[in-house]
Amino acid sequence: MQEQYRTVARAGVHESEINRSRFLCSLAPAATEEEAQDFVARVRKEHPTATHNCFAYVIGADASVQKASDDGEPGGTAGVPMLQMLMRRETRYVVAVVTRYYGGVKLGAGGLIRAYGGVVGEALDALGTITRQRFRLATIRVDHQRAGKLENDLRATGRDVREVRYAEAVTIGIGLPDADVEAFTAWLADATAGTATLELGGEAYGDVTA
Repeated sequence: MQEQYRTVARAGVHESEINRSRFLCSLAPAATEEEAQDFVARVRKEHPTATHNCFAYVIGADASVQKASDDGEPGGTAGVPMLQMLMRRETRYVVAVVTRYYGGVKLGAGGLIRAYGGVVGEALDALGTITRQRFRLATIRVDHQRAGKLENDLRATGRDVREVRYAEAVTIGIGLPDADVEAFTAWLADATAGTATLELGGEAYGDVTA
């Protein structure tokens, strides 16, 4: 698994006008290929009279799924430059749809490539990107007496506390960068006088907080 990846911070639309043609870039995060395809279908439905609705998406932290469509523009002048821009900006789990309303002036192949790639880059700048870091999911079991202070200490030190459950013992679910596991285990033993246990689980991605 990749240690981290970047994705678009939020869904949104950025518009540019180039030689009287309107280019609207709709961008959104997408967790799966199905989500990306649903987003493309939704944008197409919103712009049924557009000349073209071209798209590109990248799914997977390692960019394992990459798809692009020119939607009637000359081959390689729309979807591919959009995809190349997403890859150049190292964004993942992201879908872009560029809707074009033709304004009467032909742009030529070079002009189209610059327009489609450029509007995706502008949209990424306008909406911003976030970095997501690979975490090891872990569960702490601790007695009720120490749970409140431990939870406060975890949050105060910026730990990724995902859930807290109260039962016979208290379980606190957290996310840990792999590199921190050893140091965290020592810290936990010290903080709870050796009474807490730490169980390592699977892996997931979480937002990196500044």
